[in-house]
Formats: sequence, C-alpha cells, structure tokens
Amino acid sequence: MALVKQQQSGADDQIIKPEAVTPSLNTSDWPLLLKNWDQLLVRTGHFTPIPAGCTPLRRDLKSYVSSGVINLDKPSNPSSHEVVAWLKRILRVDRTGHSGTLDPKVTGCLIVCIDRATRLVKSQQGAGKEYVCVLRLHGKLPGGEAQLARALETLTGALFQRPPLISAVKRQLRVRTIYESKLLEFDNDRQLGVFWVSCEAGTYIRTLCVHLGLLLGVGGHMQELRRVRSGAMKEDESMVTLHDCLDAQWLYDNQRDESYLRSIIQPLESLLTMYKRIVVKDSAVNAVTYGAKLMIPGLLRYEAGIEVHEEVVLITTKGEAIALGIAQMSTVELSSCDHGVVAKVKRCIMERDLYPRRWGMGPVATEKKKMKESGKLDKYGRPNEQTPAQWKQEYKDFNDPNGPQAAEGAAVKEGIPGKGSEMAKKEDIEMAEPVAPNASSAEDKKRKHEGETAEEKAERKRKKKEKKEKRASKAAADDEDSD
Repeated sequence: MALVKQQQSGADDQIIKPEAVTPSLNTSDWPLLLKNWDQLLVRTGHFTPIPAGCTPLRRDLKSYVSSGVINLDKPSNPSSHEVVAWLKRILRVDRTGHSGTLDPKVTGCLIVCIDRATRLVKSQQGAGKEYVCVLRLHGKLPGGEAQLARALETLTGALFQRPPLISAVKRQLRVRTIYESKLLEFDNDRQLGVFWVSCEAGTYIRTLCVHLGLLLGVGGHMQELRRVRSGAMKEDESMVTLHDCLDAQWLYDNQRDESYLRSIIQPLESLLTMYKRIVVKDSAVNAVTYGAKLMIPGLLRYEAGIEVHEEVVLITTKGEAIALGIAQMSTVELSSCDHGVVAKVKRCIMERDLYPRRWGMGPVATEKKKMKESGKLDKYGRPNEQTPAQWKQEYKDFNDPNGPQAAEGAAVKEGIPGKGSEMAKKEDIEMAEPVAPNASSAEDKKRKHEGETAEEKAERKRKKKEKKEKRASKAAADDEDSD
C-alpha cells in the first residue's frame, strides 16, 4: 500500500502543469551567430525544418577547414603574402587570402581566410584596425608625458596622410580617420613612447609618428608596431602562430587527431558577428544561394535597428551564414509589411544545393510541370495548340507582354464597360505629351524579353542570326542576278 502511494506521488511530480509565465530562455552563451537568439524580433514561428546543413562548429573536418579562418600572429620579417603562401602549403588547401596587408617588420593580427571564406576578404579589409606602436622621438620633451598625450589627442579625427617613401602604393594625398588614441607609457630620458590607436583601414601609423614628431617640434619616427585588432578578430582571442598550424596538421596526419586543427581554425561565421542578422526559412535558403532576393514570406526573425541599405548577414536557423545582403526594408517595415523585398544579395557565402531546392513547389507550378511533360505546354511553359482553353483563360503569365495583363490594359484604354473605362478617359485627358513610337517599341521589346531563360535567349539569338544570314545570302544572289 505504501509502495502504491509512493508511485502515485512520483507520477504527480512528473505532470507538466500549465503556467501563466513563459520560462525565460538564456541564449547569451549560444555560439557565433546564434548568440542572443531570444532577443531577435519574430516575424513568424511557422516553418518546416529541413534535415540539411548543420551548425558551423559541427561541420565535418573537410567542410570545417574549407569554410574556416585563422587569427594568425604574423612574425616579423616575412611579408604577409609569404606567410599566407606558407599556410596554404601547410594545410594543403586550394585558396587562401588575408584581410589587410602588414609590412614585413610589423607583427600581430593577420586574418587568413581559407577556400570558401576568401569571399569575406573584401568585407574584412575595410574594417577598423587597432595598433600598439613604439614611437622614438629625436629629442627630449620639455612638457614630458603630458605634452605627448596632448599631441596624440590633437591628431584625432580625419587627417591628411601621404604614404611613406617605402610603400608599395602611389604616394597620393588621402584622408584617413583616427577614431581614438591613448598614451600607454613614456620615457623622456630614452625618448621612447608607447601608444595605442584605433583607426580606419589604410591608415599609415609610420606617417602618424612623423606627424607627431613635427607637432612636438623635436621630430620622430616609428620604432616598432604591432596590430592588436583587425575587424572582428583580436590578439587575445584564439590567436595562433605558424608553428601551431604546422603542429596541428602533423597531429592530424600522423595520429588522426583533429581537435588541434579545430582549435586553431574558426568558422567563417566568427567574422560576421558584428553584422545585424536576418534569419531565413530553410525552404528559401537555396534560392538565396542562387542569387534570389529574400522576400517577406521567407523571413523568420530579424534584428532590431536595421536601416534601409544597411549591410546585413542572412543566416539559417542553425546559425550558418548564407550571404551578405543589403537591406531593402527597415525594422519597422519588416514588422508591418505583408509583401516586398527584404534584402538583396551582395556576396553569397554558402555553396549551392547544400539545402534542397524548394521553388516551383506550389499548386500552379506543379500543374504547369505536369502539362509540360504531357505536351500541353511547350518546353518553355508557353501555350500551344494542345493547351486547354480554361488554362489560357485562368493562367496569368506576368512575363508575357501579350498576356492577360496586356489585354486588360488594352481593354481599359478602349473604354470597355467594367474595365475601368472612366479611369482610362481621365488618363487620356490628363496626358499632354505624346509618347514617341520608337521609345514605346523599344520599351515593349525590352519587356518582351524580360523574363526569358538562358535557353530562350540562346534560341532567340540563333534564330536572329539565321535570319540575318538568309537576308545576306539573298542580297548577294540579287546582286549576282543584276550583274
């Protein structure tokens, strides 16, 4: 009896009772682009997950390496290109690239992108940089440390710079921005100062040191330089040396231990954590990788504070980066609009067909495919002599200039009752300037070929070429007859 009561009490403990308060979800420790997932604004929660793709940290080793980046501590003396070439040979990969060249004597943070991640090189080259510099002055300062700190503060903001003599670029005057600078240490007896600077990409710290010397009236030059941040990567965040890369590859080749390779290489998504995110439905992912615009029906979640024409990152529900895009709607519009373009693709990152194709799955598209197979439509989906009359009446082809929309527009212009004749009359009265016939025909021609596929375009060009050849041969034959 006691045992039965104990079992009943245990069953009562396991019952899930309804609560008025939704338990909070802590996503602050989720990795990479999934961080603070619960803070994203929700457009809809309804979508069908597709068993394709995986979270960036769980990719198989080959995909992980080919979609990875390395935060490399560049040694002094070799050039950036030499270091990247060595790394390519060590890891035995097809392509490597770096985001922002460092001079041979400069050390520090050099982001090396591997294979697929090289698509992000351009986006990282323009990101901000931070340096720690050792400045050598050519004389003692009467004001000491305070004088140097004031001079550093003066040289903040937009500055004119000309590249130094030992540079590989054209020595042209340019404007570069110093965001912030801070004096770390100064020894007036040894005439050495150490300062930290945050600046725009392309700023010459060597030139900044010369300007500091001129401003202080004693002269100066750069003694030593180290880059401590490049874009999203810092020197205190998983920075590795060339020897670490060599050891990790040796361990994998000889002992099949991939843990060291995974520790030195980070997923390319780690470079995109500074961008605002737009989460895409699984069914729309492959269309975006083929260059399609992201529309409202494919949107799941989005970040607050998105502005029109701002650069954003499109991600999957698993946290994979699909593409860099240009937002076409602000956050306010995304929450209120029911149709329209969310973002245009700027740079596609994910490889195609990783997710299955999901376009052309609607009822009309499915019926159209069946009719093409049975011969009731031609291979381009256009009506032929076997097409049912009902299909011709009901189907609207928005790419066809002679389709129902054109007929409807003509009916409106002719003033057919029930087709908006009054509006057409009003338009005719208000229209003062006639349209040139050549302009309208060119516009019609452009509209006619607007939605054609590559096959249709090739076929049209072939027929056009044949007609031209026939005309030329006919003209040649006529000339011979006249002779």
